[in-house]
Amino acid sequence: MAFLDQHPELGYPVVAGLGLLVGSFLNVVILRLPRRLEWEWKRDAREVLELPEIYDPPPPGIVVERSHCPHCKTQLSWFENIPLFSWLVLRGKCRHCKAPISPQYPLVELLTAVLVVASVWRFGFGWQGFGASLLSCYLVALSGIDLRERLLPDQLTLPLMWLGLIGSLDNLYMPAKPALLGAIAGYLLLWLVWWLFKQVTGKEGMGRGDFKLLAALGAWVGLNGVLPVILLSSVVGAIIGSVWLGMKGRDRATPIPFGPYLAIAGWIVFFWGEQIVDGYLRFAGLK
Repeated sequence: MAFLDQHPELGYPVVAGLGLLVGSFLNVVILRLPRRLEWEWKRDAREVLELPEIYDPPPPGIVVERSHCPHCKTQLSWFENIPLFSWLVLRGKCRHCKAPISPQYPLVELLTAVLVVASVWRFGFGWQGFGASLLSCYLVALSGIDLRERLLPDQLTLPLMWLGLIGSLDNLYMPAKPALLGAIAGYLLLWLVWWLFKQVTGKEGMGRGDFKLLAALGAWVGLNGVLPVILLSSVVGAIIGSVWLGMKGRDRATPIPFGPYLAIAGWIVFFWGEQIVDGYLRFAGLK
């Protein structure tokens, strides 16, 4: 790690390549994890309700099954699975059936590579950089799933929270107490907003996965970072959400996923939270 810190011209390309590979895996997680969870929920529901067994084969697993074209179901060769480059060489089309390949694949791979490089640029090639890269990858996967399915799985939000708390035991980014209080405050604040909204309108304004995602982010940004995450995510959500609704021609009652906005805000606050708060206080004349 010290060698890479001393020779970033070698470290950054290596990290970028690893980021592309991880981004390819995150595409699999984004596409397959919700289907796998839905299959398990239906299986468990049939068992609880004592319904008769039906033939319902499980969807592809996340690790074992190889990738295939979603249109013609042809299994992809290794040279069709090279992150980013295969999509460019194939010009965004399946080599077998010529059906268009979703731009999600290269975008997720490229985004992951950029965020991982930014992580080691900001925190170095040691454990802090590794932890920041891990956080970035989790947020990419959660945002992708929430955008597609309006779902933030416990299988991702809860491990992310525990990783932040475990890192705080060794003061990786902060002591354990601010991390624990950040996780608690993150969950309770959004739960309170959800509860008040439900009491006033009789409707649920957000999903419970948002509580857990903010709790996870609170474990990484600490107690002082929770409020900036909420404020920044609200601003980002208002801007991007309004533009998206306007482009789609939909009204403001249309539900939109809040997880990606929390992820964007959480990532920014994790990287530059102190500088943002300090700059705001100076701008407001409070410091």
